[in-house]
Parts: sequence; structure tokens; C-alpha cells
Amino acid sequence: MRLKDKVAIVTGGASGFGEGIAHRFAEEGAKVVVADLNLDGARAVAKAIGPRRATAVKVDVAKKADAEKMVAKAIDRFGGLDILVNNAGTTHRNGSLMDVDEAMFDRILAVNAKAIYLATLAAVPAMEVRGGGVILTTASTAGLRPRPGLTWYNASKGFAITATKSMAVELAPKNIRVNCLCPVAGETAMLGLFMGQDTPEMRAKFIGSIPLGRLSRPDDIANAALYLASDEANFITGVALEVDGGRCI
Repeated sequence: MRLKDKVAIVTGGASGFGEGIAHRFAEEGAKVVVADLNLDGARAVAKAIGPRRATAVKVDVAKKADAEKMVAKAIDRFGGLDILVNNAGTTHRNGSLMDVDEAMFDRILAVNAKAIYLATLAAVPAMEVRGGGVILTTASTAGLRPRPGLTWYNASKGFAITATKSMAVELAPKNIRVNCLCPVAGETAMLGLFMGQDTPEMRAKFIGSIPLGRLSRPDDIANAALYLASDEANFITGVALEVDGGRCI
């Protein structure tokens, strides 16, 4: 019960890493707002957790009104907000940086970068009322050790990491800790986009770059998120934690 009496928002909570985080937080006592553009998926996750401990809300994280709506949902349903997990993300398909059109570029920056800004503006006042809080963002090893083929995605995750460190310093006087996770490619719906194509050969190539010999899984990311969100990490802020099986060594 490491998150007993805590209220958390998890964006992109309908699937993948976000679903894993939502379930893990609930197992440890948190009440969770599952926020996702896919409302049916968010409702399914909330239902699996249980109505007393989770609720779903449809959110486009790139819209200011939606960011405010999910924070209002946490306050109205559960009485406040202690933890914000900026997990929603998107990418372009692995390939030449010249082949990414402007609309896709704008969407990547909106979801992976601007959404952090919008969620922070909405969440920080609610956390101040509680005497502090935790902001946690799902970044990527792509923001630390970029490789060709995902240039604009890599850049958006570099933003997430730098924003995390700067936010940590500025929000420390408010007792708000800010950290991010840097997963290696994982068993999620975006894997095919990261690799360009999901084939046994491409999987073997990606796994071959990971010393521990496998892709990341939602439970890997959820357990790391749990630690950083818990009071056990109350002296840790501004960290970009690699959850990557040794990929960045």
C-alpha cells in the first residue's frame, strides 16, 4: 500500500505502459483517473480496477481544456490530486526524417511535448493544495541515445527529459517532485512504428541491442513508476531513469 490515500492521473491509460501503471498504482492503494483519447479502452481499464478506485475520462492531452478536465475529474471524484503521470505518447514510423509530413510533426510535438506543459499548468495548483505532489513523464531511451529513423520522435523525448530536469528545480520549493522514465522499445501497440515493420527479423535486431535480451514490458515501467511516485523516492527529483535492460550503456 505504498500509494495509500493518493490520487493519480495516468494519461494514455487505456493500454500499454499506461494501463500497466494504472493497475499497479491501484494495487498499491491509489485512486486512479484513467485518461485516454480512447474512452472505451479507458473505461475497460477503470472497470477492471473497480469503480471505487478508478474512473475514466476522455482526454486529448494536446488540448488545454482536456488537461483541465482530467484534473477537475480527479478533484471531483476523489478529492484532490497527488500524482500526475504524463504517459500518453505518439510517434512517426521509423524511416527518413525527410518523409515525416508537417501534420505528423505537429502531432508528435503536441502529444509528447506540449501536453506536458498543459498538464503541468492544470495539475500544479491542485498539488499545492495537497502540500506537494509528483509529476512523472514517460520519456524514452530515444531522448538519451537517439538513433536514425526516429529523429523527430527522439527530439520530442529530449524535450521531455530537459523539461523534467528544469521543472524539478523550479517546483522543488512547492514540494513537487518531477522525474521521468526512459523505457527501451516495449511490447506495446507502437512497437511496429518504432521498428518500421514488426517482423521476427526486426525484433531480433532490436532485442540484440539490449544486454538483458528482451524488450520492455508494461510491468517493468509500472514498477519503476511506482517507486518514483512513492514516498520511498521522496529525495529523488530531476531524474531520467533508464528502464532499458542496459540499452543505454
